[in-house]
Amino acid sequence: MIYLCLCWEFFKTGLFSIGGGLATLPFLSEMGSKFGWFTQEELANMLAVSESTPGPIGINMATYVGNTVGGVLGGVLATFALVLPSYLVILLVAKVMERFQNNRFVQSSMTTLRPASVGMVGAAILGVLQSVLVNMDAVRAMAWSQMLSWPNLVLFAILLALYAKFNKLHPVVILAIGAVVGIVCKL
Repeated sequence: MIYLCLCWEFFKTGLFSIGGGLATLPFLSEMGSKFGWFTQEELANMLAVSESTPGPIGINMATYVGNTVGGVLGGVLATFALVLPSYLVILLVAKVMERFQNNRFVQSSMTTLRPASVGMVGAAILGVLQSVLVNMDAVRAMAWSQMLSWPNLVLFAILLALYAKFNKLHPVVILAIGAVVGIVCKL
């Protein structure tokens, strides 16, 4: 039953997460809350691992979550289910696009998808920042002094300043520095 659930949830995620791997995060966040497969903190950790491993983030996340929930078979099924909608849509679009390539409605719909993609990626970024920098238990308890995770905020600000100053520095280096400091400081 867990495998069927994994397939269905990741099929929906693959079908509706337009804009790349980060656009899967709102769906994954809802999945974690709905099924209890992982917490928001674990999701942030999964994202960090997925960002630091080769390959597309969305596929890495599907494989990671599937493997966490259902072992190797779960990882394979979740990955396949995530990719399947894109594959089917590309086949369909390739067949139809040739005939309707110059149609103004088709061009308008493609133009309309761009802001939606930006919005989904933006929501994913805000969700990750919230899960890493904000203590939601303190927010619910109205404990103002404990709402922000100050060590995480300071590390984030330092890494952001490093990236701004040395913008030719590869993002993997920034991720590695953040990972090492996070491990050493147990953040």
